Amino acid sequence: MRLTDDEKAMLDGKEGRARQKAMDLLVRYGEALGAERLVDTNNVGGFMVAKKHHMDELGSFDALFSEFNLDSSEVVEFAKDKVKAFSCQFETTMDPEFWEIQGKSQEDYELMLANEKYLASGGVALMCTCTPYLVGNVPIKGEHCAWMESSAVVYINSVLGARTNAEGNSSSTAAMLTGKIPYWGFHIDENRLGTHLIDVECAVENQMDWGLLGYYAGTMVKERVPIINGIKKLPNLIKLKQFGAAAASSGGVEMYHIPGITAEARTVEEALGNRQPVERLRFGKEERQMAYEALNSTAKDTNVDFVMFGCPHASIEEIWEICKLLEGKRLHENTVLWIFTPRGLREIADRNGFTKIINDAGGVLMSDTCPALGQFIPKGIKVMATNSGKQAHYLPNIKGIQAWYGTTEECIDAAVTGQWRGGLK
Repeated sequence: MRLTDDEKAMLDGKEGRARQKAMDLLVRYGEALGAERLVDTNNVGGFMVAKKHHMDELGSFDALFSEFNLDSSEVVEFAKDKVKAFSCQFETTMDPEFWEIQGKSQEDYELMLANEKYLASGGVALMCTCTPYLVGNVPIKGEHCAWMESSAVVYINSVLGARTNAEGNSSSTAAMLTGKIPYWGFHIDENRLGTHLIDVECAVENQMDWGLLGYYAGTMVKERVPIINGIKKLPNLIKLKQFGAAAASSGGVEMYHIPGITAEARTVEEALGNRQPVERLRFGKEERQMAYEALNSTAKDTNVDFVMFGCPHASIEEIWEICKLLEGKRLHENTVLWIFTPRGLREIADRNGFTKIINDAGGVLMSDTCPALGQFIPKGIKVMATNSGKQAHYLPNIKGIQAWYGTTEECIDAAVTGQWRGGLK
């Protein structure tokens, strides 16, 4: 791997041991990938969360993050060197306000607070969300980033035209400390071209439809780059967010094109780079039905005791839409409603009275985490309803529950009646 003078200086230890260990990791990582060089980044998103059993074993945050985030048996001081690139923390394992009802212990809570203090002392911005682009971290087209979190990666690559691969704990931490990341994968022009063409032959209208299309796309193309052709109605941020999250869950998609809508292609030909598609697929009524059945494959019992919104974290528009449906109503006595949003947007919801509408109905507006990442659900629940393809895909496997997937309206109806009455129309 070819290194610049400033990269060689970091590797030689001239900017501290933490940065030296980070650069050593990136060089090994890049060589394993076949990257010829590193690229500068000033936008890194990572997940640096200390777990109790690791802290009990290793004894300190520096020891833990040296071992698990820098692949270093030598303990180095992360906070001493501080981050070199603008860096944000993605989700954490609990909401600091509602940790008790999420089933976390006092010890877990105190460790989380100490973890946040440690990261802040090293210069990490505590956004604590899987949608940092909703609360100020909005990379521009062509900007090289180093982000974790599948739904965030596919969103900024596709909708915004920023450039990142789906990084891991180690590579993102190393990028924070060095402002570098291997130049490979979706940092390179040719790898961003579309591979599979999907002709959409049925109406894709609401958020559920976009989730179904995304789930089908991911299932069919796996980790390649789908081009979605034939969209008649302009989608908004919410629909693209759900599409990408579903595609990333079912197949590992990190980038897609919708010609004339997403950032990098005005036409199908431009998305393909004037090449032929590897495969041409269709999304019609039969494929829509297939995706719906797959996302609802775990659901049998129509008695719903948990309704969940906000995966990826809900925008303020989504909260507004939920509140329009929920205002003046009460949850069924056997049903729990949890909604997840970035902490910064929860404050806006508080000021607008949205939180009060949710609370008055019996629900809770939470932040900083989600059931899949935090691995928690309300005690004793068996059947969930959600408008999130990602959550419907993961949570039944993680927590052994049933999950219904449907529209926002169907989920609110389930929260109020305690019954699933949705279906594909």
